[in-house]
Amino acid sequence: MIVDDRVLREDFVPSEVVHRHDEVNLLSESLEPLLYGRRADPAFCFGPTGVGKTCIARYTLAQLREQEPAVEVAYVNCWQEYTRFRVLYSVLEAVGRTIDIHRSTPKDELFGRLRETDDRPIVVILDEVDQLEETAALYDLHRLGHVSLVLIANREEELFASFDDRVRSRLRAGTRVRFDRYGTDELTAILAERADKALEPGCISGEQLRTIADAASGDARVGIGILRSAARRATQQGRERVTDDVLEAAIPDARTAIRRKTVEGLIEHQRVLYDIVADVGEVEPGDLYDEYERRVDDPKTNRTLRNYLTKMVHYDLIEAVGERRGRTYRIIDDDAVGRE
Repeated sequence: MIVDDRVLREDFVPSEVVHRHDEVNLLSESLEPLLYGRRADPAFCFGPTGVGKTCIARYTLAQLREQEPAVEVAYVNCWQEYTRFRVLYSVLEAVGRTIDIHRSTPKDELFGRLRETDDRPIVVILDEVDQLEETAALYDLHRLGHVSLVLIANREEELFASFDDRVRSRLRAGTRVRFDRYGTDELTAILAERADKALEPGCISGEQLRTIADAASGDARVGIGILRSAARRATQQGRERVTDDVLEAAIPDARTAIRRKTVEGLIEHQRVLYDIVADVGEVEPGDLYDEYERRVDDPKTNRTLRNYLTKMVHYDLIEAVGERRGRTYRIIDDDAVGRE
């Protein structure tokens, strides 16, 4: 049934995009100076999870490189590469300049190595940029005249609140590309495009694709996950097409798989916070921070912990209940997905 599994992967970038033409055009316009040998101002992609921010950024840069192959693109996921060293190393790795660099290499030496790459323009996509634990890397990259930045985050206010003054002042200008949730018709069209390329003809109906889109609530990541889960289930059961009972089982199965994968991707201190919320069931911030400090040797600041919690809320791992003073956190999935 599945003829091209790549198309159903979360990180797949299609050759043509559906229903994001305005966003593509706006981001393309912001990067246009690169076609004339000039640096582009920073570009920001803001919006909730699963609305195509990463896909559109990578697609737009791929289109740019077709026009100007000299432009190098470095993609950095700041959820995993969240320190100055790891960001700079990731950019150097993308442009093939990591020879003789080790964990003990001074960060200023990495910056110096990156400064020497000025024989070509580089666009750095910083995904989940609000997960950076230190903004020095942003300051470094902005100082380099041959580096242009595309920054991806959920909310502008939260992102700029995490910046120090020198970074905030330098990045305040720039293009904002805002992404809304997909409508059911839009997400159905996206799923139809994926199904057409990934599956045998006729193995899933338009009505079933709409059912998936409804269940995904505007989140393409969830919708594609459900489609992938349904196709795999049908294949494992020897079906020639996706049946309604297979689809019904695939919907919660896909959500669980996505949540488990997200939990597994949490960094150490985020995972400690998640486990505490899962253990307690519902917890106030003060009690959560106290227990966190008991469980770790080198606790992060309260500001960093708030950032972690906000990100987990965005990814539907935990829920924030109530207003600031009376707020509590609780696990969305009662089964505490991903925990032993």
